[in-house]
Amino acid sequence: MPNIQISNLEAIPGTTITEHLGMVQGNTVRAKHVGRDIMAGLKNIVGGELRGYTELLTDSREECMSRMIAQARDLGANAVLNIRFSTSSVSAGASELFVYGTAVVVE
Repeated sequence: MPNIQISNLEAIPGTTITEHLGMVQGNTVRAKHVGRDIMAGLKNIVGGELRGYTELLTDSREECMSRMIAQARDLGANAVLNIRFSTSSVSAGASELFVYGTAVVVE
């Protein structure tokens, strides 16, 4: 499988876009875990990083990215440009993480 270059820029310096394949995306909806909520509540009292939530967000971001990359590969892209992340609340305790970008072929 070819490597897919990922960039939040509109172009990759030193390359030329030879083909525009369209928008690609990946998303996941995750719910908070009761144990994480309890620990987060305690952490709010003393302050500091909410590691359970950080891990949840990291896992979500990796899953979204892999889904977007798979979609780009299916289109024949070797790069995804101008990627952006978005989040939204789906219900109480559940959120969506969404990533999107433009699949292209670069040389």
